[in-house]
Order: sequence, then structure tokens, then C-alpha cells
Amino acid sequence: MAKKIKITPENKCSFCKGSKCCTYVTQQIDAPRSMKEFDFILWQLSHRDMQLYKDEDGWFLLFNQTCRHLLPGGGCGIYETRPRICREYDNDFCEYDMPAEEGFDLFFQDDTALNEYCRKRFKKWDKRFKKWGV
Repeated sequence: MAKKIKITPENKCSFCKGSKCCTYVTQQIDAPRSMKEFDFILWQLSHRDMQLYKDEDGWFLLFNQTCRHLLPGGGCGIYETRPRICREYDNDFCEYDMPAEEGFDLFFQDDTALNEYCRKRFKKWDKRFKKWGV
């Protein structure tokens, strides 16, 4: 019988498939409220590899871009000189334990999904350009 390996914060990253935490960047934004604010985010989500989510901590833009220092096996190519944010990353409870998506209250894959949401949220969404005179 094979001995079961205990997963700890020190060795957890070596078990993670795809090094998920190194494949995106998030940026918290102010909670959008107006049509104008949602329209601006619509423009942002029109760009490749951009998504939006809301969770218990607020609203976030999600940039799906893999770190350029991530090695094919999942290790860090600049581990000894990695930035402070990487050094301070706490993996006690991370995406290895539970995918972040499971904690999203709202998730918008792209501009089409956000546009559908806005149509339901704002009765005059499709008339916003006339209101703005553009």
C-alpha cells in the first residue's frame, strides 16, 4: 500500500495542476451602479481575456493572463527574485482547495454576458445612447 502524502502549505503548490494562481490577475473596482459605469465595464470586457466578477469582497476585473515566468512544469522561473506579492501569497486556503468561481455572487464571462445582465437591470439600457446624445 502506497503511503499517503500529507499536503501542507509548504508542498501544496507542487500538487496544483496548472498553477491556477499564476494564470490571472484581479483588480478590485468600485461597485458599478449607473448605466454609464456598466457601459464603461462593457467596453473593458470587450477586450480579450477580460472577465468580471462580484464576490463577498466586492467587484473585480479578471485579467486572464499567465505569468510569463511560469515554467512548463508549474514552477516559478524567478523564484529567488519573485515580487513581494508572490512572496506574501498565502496558500493555506487557495484554489487548490476550492476554485474561486465557487465563491462568485456574479460572474461575467464576456461583454455579451454583461450586456444581458444590464438589459435586465436597467429598463432603458438599450436607449442609453439617446440619453447621452451619442
